[in-house]
Amino acid sequence: MKVVSAAAMALALFLSTGAGAQVAPVPSAPNSQALSQAQRAAVVQAVKAAYAKSYVFPNKVPAILAQLDKGMKSGRYNVMSANELAGQITSDLQAASKDGHAYLQYDPQRYAAATAEGGAGASLQNLSVFEASASRRDHHGLAELRILPGNVRYLKISGFRWVPDESGQAYDDAMRFLRDGDAVIIDLRGNGGGASEAVQYLVSHFLKPGTLEITFLQAGHEPVQTRVLDNLPAGRMVGKPLYVLTDQGTASAAESFAYDVQQFKLGTLVGSGTAGAANNNDFVAIAPGFMLSVSTGRPVHPVSKTNWEGTGVQPEVAVAPPQALDEAQVLALQALAARALTPELKADYAWALPEAEARLHPVTISPAIVQAAPGSYGKYIVATDKGGLTLARPGHPLWPAPRRLSLLTADGLFAVDGVDILRVGFKPGALELFWKDEPAPRLIKRD
Repeated sequence: MKVVSAAAMALALFLSTGAGAQVAPVPSAPNSQALSQAQRAAVVQAVKAAYAKSYVFPNKVPAILAQLDKGMKSGRYNVMSANELAGQITSDLQAASKDGHAYLQYDPQRYAAATAEGGAGASLQNLSVFEASASRRDHHGLAELRILPGNVRYLKISGFRWVPDESGQAYDDAMRFLRDGDAVIIDLRGNGGGASEAVQYLVSHFLKPGTLEITFLQAGHEPVQTRVLDNLPAGRMVGKPLYVLTDQGTASAAESFAYDVQQFKLGTLVGSGTAGAANNNDFVAIAPGFMLSVSTGRPVHPVSKTNWEGTGVQPEVAVAPPQALDEAQVLALQALAARALTPELKADYAWALPEAEARLHPVTISPAIVQAAPGSYGKYIVATDKGGLTLARPGHPLWPAPRRLSLLTADGLFAVDGVDILRVGFKPGALELFWKDEPAPRLIKRD
């Protein structure tokens, strides 16, 4: 059994079998080895020893140990594979502790890195190299950047990975991209957590320098405070309209950022409640290839004087997670339009809004329009296809095939598939063309 504290203030959830902490799992070892009865017993004893020694809430330790003893005596752990044993022990750990950071994982690669010869320093170095390689392949958790209509900038963070002297540069590039947006959406759905350093770096872009962000408490140690950084190459976005998407898979470090946004009133959370896993954890290597997560400390927020353990972070705008992005877009565009400084900006937001609203609240095309609309209108031809309408412009080099029309509003405004700057409508005997850069629609009579 070997304690690994490469990230002593890590807020990370890699695996969960409990309902309280749904997270993005780390893949299990493909060839989980079969264990003997003696090996299984040794694993359980090592888990018990680690929790008895270091668990953050000593008053819960007796219940945890009793649950593990019960599992051993009942034969629950008499399973063939290491992966199965890890799942059974994790289930019991979380049932007794209600702690999303309480889990055992069979991970021979991380175990090998954590137990390398050469002493504790060599082990930490090997583990850091292993984690750094995974972080680079994942682009430090910065999974996707997009410009949404209305210049709303979108960032998907799949995990809060951190490699010293590397991850900050990746975040700098992402923050420069977000900084030029009129509003920002950060998507944390399914983000199982990661390093507190990444949270500190990200949230620093939305707060004043020196602000106390969070304090980590651990028995036998001095409190560790995390403050907003002074030097940010990409600059700050204090006051930028910010929307953060959450779901039950938003856990640990991801919850920490969402909690900061809520407590410091930096923006609006959209989606569903998060996992409720606040404790910071260390990892214990257990032969013959397991990594055990043990909560050794807890964060305390300077505003609430507490954290989100067991309760999760509840969003201001509750919506089914699959609809959270569309909901955030609508909220952002409505807010931007309300305070637009120029008619051009107001028109841009108004143009972008109907598509997001239509995804949230789909409308049904009227059969009367489907029957009456088909025909020739100058250079354009409207036809029916699979119960809907298409628009074609024969002979146009950039319009080689009919494009589907998607209904945006109940009064008959349509989007044209693949032509973002054009909308169409229908009047009796006429086709309306709404071009984005033109103040009034063009009316083309039916031939």
